[in-house]
Amino acid sequence: MKLNQDEQLKAEALARDIDSQLSLTEQCRPYAAQQYRPQARSFSVLHLDDVSGIPFLKDILGVDLYQLRSRVRASTGDLFVATCPAIHDYERYNQERLQLGRPEFVHAPAVGLAVEVSAACRERQVMSSLVETARQKGGMVFHPYMGIEAVWDLAAQVAELADVPTAVLAPPPPVTWYANDKCQMTRLVSNMLGAEWVVDGIIAANAGELARGLGQLAQKHSKVALKMARCASAMGNRVFDSSQLPTSEQELTQLTRAFLADKEWVEGEEVQAVAWEHSSASPSTQLWIPPAGEGKIRLDGVFEQLLEGQEQVFLGSVPSGLSEELNQSMAHVSLMIGAVYQALGYVGRCSFDFIVTGSGLRFTECNGRWGGTSTPMHLMDRLFPTGRPAYRARDFVADNLVGKPFQVLADALGDRLYDARTGHGNFILYNMGCLKDYGKFDVISVGSDVDEASRILEEELPLLVEAV
Repeated sequence: MKLNQDEQLKAEALARDIDSQLSLTEQCRPYAAQQYRPQARSFSVLHLDDVSGIPFLKDILGVDLYQLRSRVRASTGDLFVATCPAIHDYERYNQERLQLGRPEFVHAPAVGLAVEVSAACRERQVMSSLVETARQKGGMVFHPYMGIEAVWDLAAQVAELADVPTAVLAPPPPVTWYANDKCQMTRLVSNMLGAEWVVDGIIAANAGELARGLGQLAQKHSKVALKMARCASAMGNRVFDSSQLPTSEQELTQLTRAFLADKEWVEGEEVQAVAWEHSSASPSTQLWIPPAGEGKIRLDGVFEQLLEGQEQVFLGSVPSGLSEELNQSMAHVSLMIGAVYQALGYVGRCSFDFIVTGSGLRFTECNGRWGGTSTPMHLMDRLFPTGRPAYRARDFVADNLVGKPFQVLADALGDRLYDARTGHGNFILYNMGCLKDYGKFDVISVGSDVDEASRILEEELPLLVEAV
């Protein structure tokens, strides 16, 4: 699937308008030396999952130990870094059973918060190692979870000390934050596709205006919500039953002020009040965006998200079982919005979340980063290069695994673990950093179809884990 000439020209024109309004090109100039270019393909690659730029992830169990997700992207000749120590049995599993190559692990002990991987890499001994590797390879590519400023600063420091080029395989911070801003995405989608592609809502930058908008929406919709612009995994959302909201503007303003205070709102920052529409599905599209002029945007898949609770917290994903018409429609409009991002300087992994309502599809947000759907998708692409089998991915928590090493879990699953050498097995394990402390890990189940993959994951895996 590709855009026609008119669609491509419209995307580029809209990108010019956005750039004119927000001065993104000017804001990106300090990062120009580290922007990704084709010649960087010959450099060594350092993978790092630094999530420190995303607010409120501390509320996700074990997120400070999610860093070993970067191993999913790493191959022989690459490096991957984390502030948590290596898990040797897990690495042997990746190398031998999954045949995922032999990258070098770099342990960077935390100097602040555990999630601040880039800051830990600046410690003298770690930095010295990165500089030496960059010199040996003639340069280094930094492939982060997200293109936050800390990663770009680290790449610039390595370039200066090693006196070789470095590049970041992600958008520069101003474009990263533009893409991840729900308010900006709402404006972009409305301008590119029409207001019918976004949920009913208002954007405000103060408590009073936000309260008025929330009250007006509550008169039309049974549920409404407040949404911070830059939070992930629903951590910035709060959903309200409209019938239970106060009716006076004063009380509504107090409610919005309390929400903003809880979310550590910075004065002047935009926030959304939206209708919380009933949805029959919450799909996402997964894109890979090359640098402008270096190729077409690639659609890597359409998935249905597994969400929990009123705020719809992400638990996992499964390849889309929606109609081909819906899948094609999402794919097409995602490529249209992605083309605007590409023209603005976006590079790398990107995804769009939707809801399916009685009146059609609605965009809800852009995830300008790697994430809980793209990571297992990429792992499946590495394991099954000729085509993904039916699968389902999610996180799993078991109290009886707290304190247990990886090998205990691997032994419990036994021959049910997928083996790339034989092509047999149902379970693929990843994101193992938080297993020992929290009994939590991520798992993919493979089946003859999605229903079987789901049954294996929901019925058979718990029984195997309970036996540990």
